Amino acid sequence: MVAHGFTNSTARAPFLRLAGYLRRFGEVRGLDFRGHGRSGGESGVGGDPELLDVDAAVAAARADGATTVVTVGLSMGGGAALRQAAVGAHRPDAVVSVSAVSRWFVRDTVPMRRVHWLLETTAGRRLGSRVLGIRLGAPWPTNPPAPVQLVSSIAPLPLLLVHGDRDAYFPLEHFRTLAQAAGPAATVWVVPGMGHAENGMTAPLAERIGRWARESVGRGPLCDDDPVTRAAVPEPARR
Repeated sequence: MVAHGFTNSTARAPFLRLAGYLRRFGEVRGLDFRGHGRSGGESGVGGDPELLDVDAAVAAARADGATTVVTVGLSMGGGAALRQAAVGAHRPDAVVSVSAVSRWFVRDTVPMRRVHWLLETTAGRRLGSRVLGIRLGAPWPTNPPAPVQLVSSIAPLPLLLVHGDRDAYFPLEHFRTLAQAAGPAATVWVVPGMGHAENGMTAPLAERIGRWARESVGRGPLCDDDPVTRAAVPEPARR
Protein backbone atom coordinates (compact mmCIF):
# COMPACT_ATOMS: atom_id res chain seq x y z
CA MET A 1 0.00 0.00 0.00
CA VAL A 2 1.54 3.29 -1.18
CA ALA A 3 0.75 6.58 0.60
CA HIS A 4 1.52 9.80 -1.28
CA GLY A 5 2.98 13.10 -0.16
CA PHE A 6 1.19 16.37 0.56
CA THR A 7 -0.57 17.87 -2.54
CA ASN A 8 -0.06 14.62 -4.49
CA SER A 9 -2.58 11.89 -5.26
CA THR A 10 -2.89 8.50 -6.92
CA ALA A 11 -3.82 10.23 -10.19
CA ARG A 12 -0.58 12.21 -10.55
CA ALA A 13 2.23 11.13 -12.81
CA PRO A 14 5.00 10.71 -10.19
CA PHE A 15 2.77 8.47 -8.09
CA LEU A 16 1.64 6.38 -11.08
CA ARG A 17 5.24 6.00 -12.19
CA LEU A 18 6.24 4.73 -8.74
CA ALA A 19 3.29 2.32 -8.66
CA GLY A 20 4.39 0.99 -12.02
CA TYR A 21 7.92 0.37 -10.74
CA LEU A 22 6.60 -1.48 -7.68
CA ARG A 23 4.02 -3.70 -9.38
CA ARG A 24 6.67 -6.32 -10.17
CA PHE A 25 6.88 -7.05 -6.48
CA GLY A 26 3.20 -7.58 -5.65
CA GLU A 27 -0.23 -5.99 -5.88
CA VAL A 28 0.00 -2.22 -5.46
CA ARG A 29 -2.76 -0.27 -3.72
CA GLY A 30 -2.68 3.52 -3.87
CA LEU A 31 -4.11 5.56 -1.02
CA ASP A 32 -5.66 8.99 -1.61
CA PHE A 33 -5.43 10.81 1.71
CA ARG A 34 -8.49 12.79 2.79
CA GLY A 35 -8.62 16.19 1.15
CA HIS A 36 -6.64 14.86 -1.82
CA GLY A 37 -7.56 13.24 -5.11
CA ARG A 38 -10.71 11.12 -5.04
CA SER A 39 -11.09 11.10 -1.25
CA GLY A 40 -13.52 13.34 0.57
CA GLY A 41 -12.94 15.23 3.77
CA GLU A 42 -10.20 17.71 4.61
CA SER A 43 -6.47 17.21 4.93
CA GLY A 44 -4.89 17.00 8.36
CA VAL A 45 -1.46 17.53 6.76
CA GLY A 46 0.09 14.43 8.26
CA GLY A 47 -1.60 14.45 11.65
CA ASP A 48 -3.97 11.91 13.18
CA PRO A 49 -6.44 12.03 10.23
CA GLU A 50 -3.72 10.68 7.93
CA LEU A 51 -2.74 8.01 10.47
CA LEU A 52 -6.37 6.87 10.41
CA ASP A 53 -6.38 6.87 6.60
CA VAL A 54 -3.37 4.54 6.49
CA ASP A 55 -4.98 2.38 9.17
CA ALA A 56 -8.18 2.12 7.14
CA ALA A 57 -6.22 1.21 4.00
CA VAL A 58 -4.37 -1.59 5.79
CA ALA A 59 -7.65 -2.88 7.23
CA ALA A 60 -9.26 -2.80 3.77
CA ALA A 61 -6.39 -4.77 2.27
CA ARG A 62 -6.72 -7.39 5.00
CA ALA A 63 -10.49 -7.55 4.47
CA ASP A 64 -9.90 -8.15 0.76
CA GLY A 65 -7.77 -11.18 1.57
CA ALA A 66 -4.23 -9.80 1.68
CA THR A 67 -2.13 -12.02 3.91
CA THR A 68 0.85 -9.65 3.79
CA VAL A 69 0.71 -5.84 3.75
CA VAL A 70 3.71 -3.54 3.36
CA THR A 71 3.09 0.19 3.69
CA VAL A 72 5.25 2.53 1.60
CA GLY A 73 4.84 6.19 2.56
CA LEU A 74 6.39 9.25 0.96
CA SER A 75 6.95 12.61 2.70
CA MET A 76 3.64 13.30 4.49
CA GLY A 77 2.70 9.70 3.74
CA GLY A 78 6.03 8.53 5.13
CA GLY A 79 5.39 10.16 8.47
CA ALA A 80 1.84 8.83 8.52
CA ALA A 81 3.06 5.31 7.71
CA LEU A 82 5.60 5.46 10.55
CA ARG A 83 3.04 6.66 13.06
CA GLN A 84 0.44 4.12 11.93
CA ALA A 85 2.89 1.23 12.12
CA ALA A 86 3.69 2.27 15.68
CA VAL A 87 0.22 2.83 17.12
CA GLY A 88 -2.38 1.91 14.49
CA ALA A 89 -5.10 -0.63 15.11
CA HIS A 90 -4.19 -2.60 11.96
CA ARG A 91 -0.42 -2.85 11.82
CA PRO A 92 1.27 -3.79 8.53
CA ASP A 93 3.82 -6.57 8.16
CA ALA A 94 6.59 -4.11 7.20
CA VAL A 95 6.90 -0.38 6.61
CA VAL A 96 8.95 1.76 4.23
CA SER A 97 9.24 5.50 4.86
CA VAL A 98 10.72 7.73 2.15
CA SER A 99 11.63 11.41 2.67
CA ALA A 100 9.77 11.62 5.98
CA VAL A 101 9.88 14.49 8.44
CA SER A 102 10.97 13.71 12.00
CA ARG A 103 9.29 16.63 13.83
CA TRP A 104 6.48 19.10 13.20
CA PHE A 105 6.53 22.72 12.00
CA VAL A 106 9.71 22.55 9.95
CA ARG A 107 10.61 25.96 8.55
CA ASP A 108 14.31 25.41 7.95
CA THR A 109 14.06 25.32 4.16
CA VAL A 110 12.53 27.60 1.54
CA PRO A 111 10.10 24.93 0.25
CA MET A 112 8.80 24.29 3.77
CA ARG A 113 8.35 28.01 4.43
CA ARG A 114 6.19 28.06 1.31
CA VAL A 115 4.21 25.08 2.59
CA HIS A 116 3.56 26.88 5.87
CA TRP A 117 2.43 29.99 3.97
CA LEU A 118 0.00 27.72 2.13
CA LEU A 119 -1.31 26.29 5.39
CA GLU A 120 -1.36 29.37 7.59
CA THR A 121 -2.59 32.25 5.42
CA THR A 122 -5.98 32.91 3.89
CA ALA A 123 -4.43 33.46 0.46
CA GLY A 124 -2.44 30.25 0.76
CA ARG A 125 -5.43 28.15 1.73
CA ARG A 126 -7.41 29.55 -1.21
CA LEU A 127 -4.54 28.73 -3.54
CA GLY A 128 -4.37 25.20 -2.17
CA SER A 129 -8.06 24.69 -2.92
CA ARG A 130 -8.32 26.37 -6.30
CA VAL A 131 -4.97 25.59 -7.89
CA LEU A 132 -3.61 22.52 -6.14
CA GLY A 133 -6.97 20.84 -5.57
CA ILE A 134 -6.46 20.10 -1.88
CA ARG A 135 -8.99 20.72 0.87
CA LEU A 136 -7.40 21.77 4.15
CA GLY A 137 -8.87 21.08 7.55
CA ALA A 138 -8.70 23.26 10.62
CA PRO A 139 -5.38 23.57 12.47
CA TRP A 140 -4.67 20.82 14.98
CA PRO A 141 -6.22 21.54 18.38
CA THR A 142 -3.23 19.81 19.99
CA ASN A 143 -0.05 18.48 18.42
CA PRO A 144 -0.05 14.69 17.93
CA PRO A 145 3.14 12.77 18.68
CA ALA A 146 5.72 13.40 15.95
CA PRO A 147 7.23 10.50 13.97
CA VAL A 148 10.46 10.63 15.98
CA GLN A 149 8.49 10.10 19.20
CA LEU A 150 6.87 6.90 17.91
CA VAL A 151 9.32 5.27 15.51
CA SER A 152 10.97 3.14 18.22
CA SER A 153 7.60 1.44 18.81
CA ILE A 154 7.55 -0.04 15.28
CA ALA A 155 9.93 -2.87 16.23
CA PRO A 156 9.85 -5.79 15.75
CA LEU A 157 8.20 -5.00 12.39
CA PRO A 158 10.76 -4.63 9.58
CA LEU A 159 11.40 -0.93 8.93
CA LEU A 160 13.19 0.75 6.03
CA LEU A 161 14.04 4.47 6.16
CA VAL A 162 15.06 6.11 2.86
CA HIS A 163 16.21 9.70 2.33
CA GLY A 164 17.91 11.61 -0.46
CA ASP A 165 20.99 13.70 0.18
CA ARG A 166 19.51 16.44 -2.05
CA ASP A 167 16.12 16.66 -0.38
CA ALA A 168 15.19 20.35 -0.55
CA TYR A 169 12.28 19.99 1.91
CA PHE A 170 13.70 17.93 4.78
CA PRO A 171 17.50 17.90 5.25
CA LEU A 172 19.31 14.72 6.30
CA GLU A 173 18.97 15.84 9.91
CA HIS A 174 15.44 14.37 9.84
CA PHE A 175 16.62 11.03 8.50
CA ARG A 176 19.44 10.81 11.04
CA THR A 177 17.09 11.67 13.90
CA LEU A 178 14.59 9.02 12.82
CA ALA A 179 17.32 6.42 12.27
CA GLN A 180 18.78 7.02 15.73
CA ALA A 181 15.35 6.81 17.37
CA ALA A 182 14.41 3.68 15.42
CA GLY A 183 17.47 1.84 16.66
CA PRO A 184 19.79 -0.73 15.07
CA ALA A 185 17.00 -3.02 13.86
CA ALA A 186 15.93 -0.51 11.19
CA THR A 187 17.38 -0.62 7.69
CA VAL A 188 18.53 2.85 6.64
CA TRP A 189 19.56 4.14 3.20
CA VAL A 190 20.91 7.53 2.22
CA VAL A 191 20.47 7.87 -1.55
CA PRO A 192 23.11 10.01 -3.31
CA GLY A 193 21.61 12.55 -5.69
CA MET A 194 18.00 11.87 -4.70
CA GLY A 195 15.59 14.75 -4.14
CA HIS A 196 12.23 14.53 -2.38
CA ALA A 197 9.60 11.77 -2.24
CA GLU A 198 7.76 10.75 -5.44
CA ASN A 199 9.55 13.31 -7.58
CA GLY A 200 12.93 12.00 -6.46
CA MET A 201 12.14 8.33 -7.06
CA THR A 202 13.97 6.39 -9.76
CA ALA A 203 13.29 2.95 -11.17
CA PRO A 204 16.43 1.37 -9.62
CA LEU A 205 15.58 2.77 -6.19
CA ALA A 206 11.93 1.68 -6.39
CA GLU A 207 12.99 -1.78 -7.45
CA ARG A 208 15.44 -2.03 -4.58
CA ILE A 209 12.67 -0.98 -2.19
CA GLY A 210 10.42 -3.63 -3.74
CA ARG A 211 13.06 -6.33 -3.27
CA TRP A 212 13.62 -5.24 0.35
CA ALA A 213 9.87 -5.36 0.99
CA ARG A 214 9.47 -8.88 -0.36
CA GLU A 215 12.53 -10.17 1.46
CA SER A 216 11.52 -8.53 4.74
CA VAL A 217 8.21 -10.42 4.82
CA GLY A 218 9.62 -13.71 3.51
CA ARG A 219 7.98 -13.61 0.10
CA GLY A 220 9.21 -15.68 -2.86
CA PRO A 221 9.85 -14.87 -6.55
CA LEU A 222 8.73 -11.63 -8.14
CA CYS A 223 5.24 -11.10 -9.59
CA ASP A 224 5.17 -9.61 -13.12
CA ASP A 225 1.43 -9.34 -13.67
CA ASP A 226 -0.11 -8.11 -10.41
CA PRO A 227 -2.52 -5.18 -10.85
CA VAL A 228 -2.22 -1.63 -9.59
CA THR A 229 -5.25 -0.65 -7.52
CA ARG A 230 -6.14 2.98 -6.75
CA ALA A 231 -8.25 3.54 -3.66
CA ALA A 232 -9.95 6.48 -2.00
CA VAL A 233 -10.19 6.46 1.78
CA PRO A 234 -12.68 8.45 4.15
CA GLU A 235 22.19 0.62 -5.50
CA PRO A 236 21.70 3.56 -2.94
CA ALA A 237 24.42 4.08 -0.35
CA ARG A 238 23.83 2.77 3.16
CA ARG A 239 24.12 5.17 6.05
